[in-house]
Amino acid sequence: MSLLEEVVLDLERHSAQEGWDAAPKLYALVQSAELRHAEPDLADELGLPADADTLAALEQPALPEEGAVEDALATIAWPEAVAGCALVIERVVLPPEAEEEIPEDEKEAAAWAAEHPKREDVRMVVGVLRDGTRHSALRLRRHDADDEVLVGPDLVPALAEALVATFEPDEPGAG
Repeated sequence: MSLLEEVVLDLERHSAQEGWDAAPKLYALVQSAELRHAEPDLADELGLPADADTLAALEQPALPEEGAVEDALATIAWPEAVAGCALVIERVVLPPEAEEEIPEDEKEAAAWAAEHPKREDVRMVVGVLRDGTRHSALRLRRHDADDEVLVGPDLVPALAEALVATFEPDEPGAG
């Protein structure tokens, strides 16, 4: 199992222990050796092993309450020491046939979706590395068991692309 797969699964298990209906959380992924070198006290506080290299997930400040998470991601640029990032987010998924019925008003649509009888609550954990490597884990609320978590590199491709874009230079030719 890769370091990215390990950290995504660790974040998924941690989120499962905290329960449902949580705000989105963004994490910077840093090589533990890099963190131990730059911030030894923080590495000790996190219990990072001195003799093994892992990816440490450092929770970032809360994402803005207003607007789409994807819009907030578009404003993020990571320093070189950050090897990757991960996002834990919950969404309501509706069957394709419900799309025609969704109200146009955003607040009405949210309320309508929350009450829809065929809604599906999904928690997604998507992690990416600077080189574009990605891994995801999905848990459905109605199948809320550790052995029912779906995992794979391309489960949430649009969200993975938005995370990868946080590592792209802002200016053409920069990087």
